Amino acid sequence: MKKNKFDKAYWDLRYKENKTGWNIGYASPPIKEYIKQLKDKSISILIPGAGNSFEAELFWNKGFTNTYVLDIAKQPLENLKNRVKDFPDEHLLHQDFFELNRTFDLIIEQTFFCALNPDLRKPYVEKISQLLKPNGKLVGLLFDFPLTESGPPFGGGIDEYKSLFSKHFKIKTLERATNSIKERHGKELFFIFDVRSRHLDI
Repeated sequence: MKKNKFDKAYWDLRYKENKTGWNIGYASPPIKEYIKQLKDKSISILIPGAGNSFEAELFWNKGFTNTYVLDIAKQPLENLKNRVKDFPDEHLLHQDFFELNRTFDLIIEQTFFCALNPDLRKPYVEKISQLLKPNGKLVGLLFDFPLTESGPPFGGGIDEYKSLFSKHFKIKTLERATNSIKERHGKELFFIFDVRSRHLDI
């Protein structure tokens, strides 16, 4: 795997300098609507590259107490803890996403994929599939604008995403989000991907 130039030092500096333009200050509306229809509050949930993670705060406040957040930078995890005092310390995963070794029922994608060096997109998809339990889901938002050489955020489109994810996931939903925030209107795709069964050699 190629080294990610957007590493821990890079993201620590972005938070230190308060260069966090992706932070909208509340849960993204499409994900908020998805959370509303979830019934089983015992499911295990991961939000990787979580940032300040207002989505995790919403999950927690609605009783999804098996929610974990991961970020390579420490500051956003501390920010979440300061807002949600009873969020368990052991659910705050301060580490590299690619080094995580556990499984979840649901993974929420919210501005993490687009922040990675595009060279890491295929490894991201493979890692996500490994982190999901059988019948697990990857749900969230992907940006819909041309892939650029400068970023983050880096863009992409439906055809690229279908090609990239289809090996490891069944594409249940992949469509233009209708309730994005004003600044992202017409630039977000809401998706639900079901992980494909893994056949292990015994």
